[in-house]
Amino acid sequence: MARLFTRNIENFTCERCGTAVEGNGFTNHCPNCLCSKHVDENPGDRAAECGGLMEPIAVEQARGRYVVVHRCLKCGAVKRNKSSPDDSSKALVEVARRRALP
Repeated sequence: MARLFTRNIENFTCERCGTAVEGNGFTNHCPNCLCSKHVDENPGDRAAECGGLMEPIAVEQARGRYVVVHRCLKCGAVKRNKSSPDDSSKALVEVARRRALP
């Protein structure tokens, strides 16, 4: 049976806003603009060949915490990821507002 989560501690520079992000093994997206990169099939496995930029398209609430929904700009894949305490509250509100607009 394949593992559904692999902890990878990696630092990266956000391709959208240029923020230098220090990874902690659970870091999935830029805390400044909430963008991610399509590199995983399952969290941390680095098995996705796409490599496209994933934009935040929604913020949902699940089990008392926020979840950022990303859509890949290259292949259209949609993934959900837990928010982080380091995430910009301004960015979370902006994404949530976009989704709420008609």
